[in-house]
Amino acid sequence: MPLVILTGYPSCGKTSRAAQIREYFSLRISETGEVRKLRIHLVNDELLNLSRDAYRAVERLLSKDDIVIADAMNYIKGFRYQLYCLARAIGTPHCVVHCGTPVETARQWNTARGVSCYDQTIFNELITRYEEPESQNRWDSPLFTILCDDATVPGERIWDAVVLRKPPPPNLSTVVKPVSETNYLFELDKVTQDIITAVLEGQRHLSTSGGCIVVPLTTHQVQVPARTITLAELRRLRRQFANINKMHTLLDMERVAKNFVDYLNTNLS
Repeated sequence: MPLVILTGYPSCGKTSRAAQIREYFSLRISETGEVRKLRIHLVNDELLNLSRDAYRAVERLLSKDDIVIADAMNYIKGFRYQLYCLARAIGTPHCVVHCGTPVETARQWNTARGVSCYDQTIFNELITRYEEPESQNRWDSPLFTILCDDATVPGERIWDAVVLRKPPPPNLSTVVKPVSETNYLFELDKVTQDIITAVLEGQRHLSTSGGCIVVPLTTHQVQVPARTITLAELRRLRRQFANINKMHTLLDMERVAKNFVDYLNTNLS
């Protein structure tokens, strides 16, 4: 079920807005019999300190009976893009809620937090790294912007966008198809090409410290190191993998995708 991604500057009020969304959703679920079984999960920085842990928590919790509100380190568009890919692969709606709090207001709120505030150096670094969502980006749409002086969240609009909206169809690349021995090499070539294309595209949205990239046909992710992975390098690894696996015609394409991701993770450093 739905994925709600919160984003904004540090100390901009994301956690308070996440609590408001959860409260609104809880009320709607209690009033609407047909969705009473839905469970709500809040993933935030108080529970998880690393974006990778947050991603894995979202991946673990998303299901047909769960609503996940992700309020954890969503500062760069690359991480929001990874969450979008996860929701799309599962076939569930998603939306982005942007807390549009000015920098100076967020700075004041951070100071007011006392011992739990961000160190000023870390605060400034997060501000510098932050990439605002843009509604024309498919991973940032639908986008809801909440100003710091708004009393509450647009709960009904968010509910309509992620609960009542029809889920997007799964990507064709995520559908497992039976493969005959005669077209195995063709499918092997296509699957591995789709994966390196996803790596090149996903790399554009990562920070310089690297990260995880969601690829087609498998839940396993490519671990990108803190450097630029070139097309030539990916093509070389793809050729090596194809030579090793060209005789394994009994493998289905989901297994091939998993094995290729494992192969990339072993050889990329």
